[in-house]
Amino acid sequence: MEQLDTLSGHSSVASAGGQYLTFALGEEEYGVEILKVQEIKGYPVITPIPNTPPHVKGVMNLRGTIIPVVDLRMRLGMAEAQSTRCTVIVVVKVGSKTVGLVMDSVSDVLDIPKADIQATPDFGAAVDTGFISGMAKAGDRVIVLLDIDTVLRGEVFGVLSGRGPDE
Repeated sequence: MEQLDTLSGHSSVASAGGQYLTFALGEEEYGVEILKVQEIKGYPVITPIPNTPPHVKGVMNLRGTIIPVVDLRMRLGMAEAQSTRCTVIVVVKVGSKTVGLVMDSVSDVLDIPKADIQATPDFGAAVDTGFISGMAKAGDRVIVLLDIDTVLRGEVFGVLSGRGPDE
């Protein structure tokens, strides 16, 4: 991966292009590197864990392994949504950790060339864009590419294990 300087002066990781799983959160379309995705599951029974942030929905049993489940909408500061028949859990690998992410729906796997990925625009100091690895053009749409390692770093793993994603 290479570093791109954003207009605000900080750098954000931008992919050299590749395949992305695209998905919806509300009316917006997002993407995550397909290599981070292990599988996509229907919305399972989730066991809540007390004293966790609202976006940590609890844990689920993934073929005998208990993994944390994070509501990606809430983690990104969006309002919680009721699950529908389209709601899925996308199981991702971050460092040595496996996490389930609640998403409104999965759209497609897109092959996005490097030329179609741009740096995140400068929204000013009040807006944290460190979790965005780039903005992809796909026809007339713009897909926000998430750096899932950054999205899940810190409080999510701290709450669940007291450590970071690679520990």
